[in-house]
Amino acid sequence: MSERDGGEDLLIVAGEASGDIHAAELLLALKRLRPDLRAFGLGGRHCEAAGLERLAESSEISVVGITEVWRILGRARQIFKSLLGEVERRGARTALLIDFPDFNLRLAKALKKRGVKVVYYVSPQVWAWRKGRVKTIARVVDEMLVLFPFEQAFYREHGVEAIHVGHPLVDQVPVLERREAGVGLSICLLPGSRASEVREHLPVMARAVKLLAESFDLTASWVVGSELDATDFTEFIPDGLSLEQVPGDRFRAIADADLVLCASGTATLEVGLLGTPMVVVYRVSRLTSWVGRALISLPNISLVNLVLGSGVVPELLQGQATAERIAAEAGRLLGDPEARQNMSRDLGRLRTLLGEPGASERAAAIVDTVLAT
Repeated sequence: MSERDGGEDLLIVAGEASGDIHAAELLLALKRLRPDLRAFGLGGRHCEAAGLERLAESSEISVVGITEVWRILGRARQIFKSLLGEVERRGARTALLIDFPDFNLRLAKALKKRGVKVVYYVSPQVWAWRKGRVKTIARVVDEMLVLFPFEQAFYREHGVEAIHVGHPLVDQVPVLERREAGVGLSICLLPGSRASEVREHLPVMARAVKLLAESFDLTASWVVGSELDATDFTEFIPDGLSLEQVPGDRFRAIADADLVLCASGTATLEVGLLGTPMVVVYRVSRLTSWVGRALISLPNISLVNLVLGSGVVPELLQGQATAERIAAEAGRLLGDPEARQNMSRDLGRLRTLLGEPGASERAAAIVDTVLAT
């Protein structure tokens, strides 16, 4: 009986909400190639729905920032140990690691010592900071699958043969018609997919909306991360502010908004693909910010600006990300339909720049080849 007929064990580790979605799409595509595949590891509800046998839930250890990591360090070590133990128990020969570099690159080192082949999907942002990690990747990763063309060029410049498979958001984010202008204006808040991000961003975003409501006929909503419970954050919404929770199709809500306040991350690409004007906001602890400023040397930090190659959308970071500054920037756009239209037009280039549809299938084909060797 062949390995394909008899099944194969594959470790999958996706430690963040966006990685969970990307991993789930890849796993579904891979199972079409290998129906008997047995996938196990770390993930969220999307991976579990796609057939992952979860040893732990990704939200347990998904945080941002140096100081925030200390709170989950003990649990992260437990999960790390249990993943390696299960690899050894099953005799798994291949691992698929998605983003989540601080955890996954350490795991890749341990897996390589055990003779496990490592496929890495969604590159760490080594082109932005901690470029020394490229040497580690060259040593411990067998196949690096990247989402952006500029990442492939960066790796080649550093002697690593990465494979550009395109971005799965091209398939995941639909093409939707934008809502026609009405009497009032609509604003949507995307404070982040992790609880730590929401706690940092929702209060300041909500206060900004309350300030905007003094000058605009405004309706406001916010999108809750798929792994989060909205009731955990109601205390951050100011008294007197009506902030509707988006319960279902976030893409429709984003497309219908006149403006989005968006935490920096994958969500900026989702908003950009839908063509909705946005203001990018990001805040972390002071220590994390200090280290970040020392290590990052890019003119922009949001993925949407990095892909477009210019400052198409405004970014308010750290000390700039106050309710007053956010309200001022958002108010400028809300009061200028032409500026919003121009931003939407510039965002229209994003879908082409992110590559052809079928990224998950292309990535799955590469994982299938590695499993077969």
